[in-house]
Amino acid sequence: MTGAGLAIAAGIAMGLSAAPIKFMTKYRYEHWAFINSFLSLVVLPWCLAVALCPDLLGALRHVPMSAYLKANLWSLAWGVANILCGLCFVRIGVSLTSGLLTGIGLPAGILLPMVVKGSGQFSTAPSLFSSTGLTLLALTLVLVFSVTLMARAGSEREQKAIETHGSFKVGLLMAIAAGFLQVGLSFAFVYSQGPLMEALTQRGAGESGAISAVWAVTLPGGALINVLFPLTLMLRGRSVATLATPKDFCLTLLMPLFFVCSLLGMANGMRMMGALGASLGFGLQQGLQILTGQGVGVFTGEWKGVLRRTQLLMISAVVLMLMAISVMAFLQAK
Repeated sequence: MTGAGLAIAAGIAMGLSAAPIKFMTKYRYEHWAFINSFLSLVVLPWCLAVALCPDLLGALRHVPMSAYLKANLWSLAWGVANILCGLCFVRIGVSLTSGLLTGIGLPAGILLPMVVKGSGQFSTAPSLFSSTGLTLLALTLVLVFSVTLMARAGSEREQKAIETHGSFKVGLLMAIAAGFLQVGLSFAFVYSQGPLMEALTQRGAGESGAISAVWAVTLPGGALINVLFPLTLMLRGRSVATLATPKDFCLTLLMPLFFVCSLLGMANGMRMMGALGASLGFGLQQGLQILTGQGVGVFTGEWKGVLRRTQLLMISAVVLMLMAISVMAFLQAK
């Protein structure tokens, strides 16, 4: 159960990573996004890789270039999804965007590794049409249904018309695209870790250290857009000086810590869960990320004064998701 526990802890950490935003007073999106992306996608992974992997550069020289390209294309896809997500919040609203992203991303991230096999140990994952695969398919449908209920409850909680900017249809298509692309963060690891882990461990790196190095070389694609986009917004708005706000800067530093802990927990958990780890790890991590995000909303008062019917709708969704996650954890223990 250690692998499942790590994936669950990773989901909690990722769900908490956005919580500091609620306590910021001066920073806008571009400020915290720039600091968070630069530290979590560039600085921290490389610091860990250098510290934990002997002969890091020597190991990386023996990895096929195709592994780097594949990983960074997936990472870039995830980076694009992040930008599209922010734009969709404005065009079609937060609840609809979140529902579409998760409703599409969950089944893609859980089921695709059983259809198109990952690298290393994930290459022996069971078929989607095996008994285990069909069980995961059923659990995925439960997760998607629970996310739909959450999106409905969130929409009712807002109780206001969505202020759209530009075409609603365009926003809808952008959200659907982001739903597919957001799985790039998980797939960057799943489809590239095999040759990278082999090269790193052969040169003395422990498994956790090797995983840090895998993230270091797979995240630049995502960093490219996630760092440059908010930087461009700051330069265009001439608000770079706002970065010097002490309170908000310190709050922002918590975000990359949570994010990197989530990456390491998810990757280690996936590998500990064996051949099915790519699917189970993603499902457990995403489920707990969603539940933790809702918990943060409750803690910060988002649900105060909401109709009881809407609260019951959200509670029903949470119960369904907890049931599906529990069965997923049981599958790993078998």
